Amino acid sequence: MAALSGFLRSKLFSWQQAGLFHSGLRLLASDKELLVKLRRKTGYSFVNCKKALEKFNNDAKQAETWLHQQAQKEGWNKASKLQGRKTAEGLVGLLQEGNTAVMVEVNCETDFVARNVKFQQLVQQAALCTLRHCRSQEQHQASYSKGLIPGEEILQMKTDDVTIKDVLALTIGKLGENMLMRRAAWVMVSSDLFIGTYMHGALQPDLPSLTNMSYGKYGSLVVCRKADTDSTSNITELGRRLGQHVVGMNPLTVGSLEDESTGDAETRMLAQPFLLEPSLTVGQYLHPHGVQVLDFVRFECGEETHTP
Repeated sequence: MAALSGFLRSKLFSWQQAGLFHSGLRLLASDKELLVKLRRKTGYSFVNCKKALEKFNNDAKQAETWLHQQAQKEGWNKASKLQGRKTAEGLVGLLQEGNTAVMVEVNCETDFVARNVKFQQLVQQAALCTLRHCRSQEQHQASYSKGLIPGEEILQMKTDDVTIKDVLALTIGKLGENMLMRRAAWVMVSSDLFIGTYMHGALQPDLPSLTNMSYGKYGSLVVCRKADTDSTSNITELGRRLGQHVVGMNPLTVGSLEDESTGDAETRMLAQPFLLEPSLTVGQYLHPHGVQVLDFVRFECGEETHTP
């Protein structure tokens, strides 16, 4: 019996060495390289990538398609289960390119997830889609255009070959929190105007981000006309200061230079004490710079909004 047992052990060892008997599938070097490439390209687990390659006989293209389909299915299942859970955290994303700027708000359950790279990628893709949408709009004779987009419309926009709705579901599936595509705003101006931008509580993103994109909890866009091209040397800094005022003082309207301030309760921007120089109103601060404020947009992550 001992001799038979020794014989079986020796045969088992030789089979294992030859790759004929093992607990898992032994991959050839080429198969392993294919698996690594699929894993790197899709970001899905080795187990799922291996399963996909086995299912489609090492056809990487079919395997990738199947992985995305499965991920969407699982993401939607998880999204359905998590629906209704409160989404009070999240991020505002601000993207500016030339004469166009957009802001988007995406909500989640915790600040921990808001700082996750996959969540930031979702915000970035929503901002890029909003920017493309803005630039596709018919241009009118007005010196600037502004639009507000509800979350339901953003979800129907496409990034590459998938909708933002699918990207949202995938992100929910991966991070395990309920999320909400809340809203977006865009502004496009003519050459004689400029857009001031400001992001408060800005994050240092964990992903290779667009250089002209920022993330935070409060954001603003301010549409301005500069009357004298020589009167202000640093338009960007002036625009940032005005955006900072909009975030900090939360005006409701622009108002006019003739408005008299009613004090701390003032809601007309030009009549408010300027945040960075409270001895002056915003109108008084702007006068020597030859700058006129035409409009603004302010986002606060998680704020209650009311339809006019």
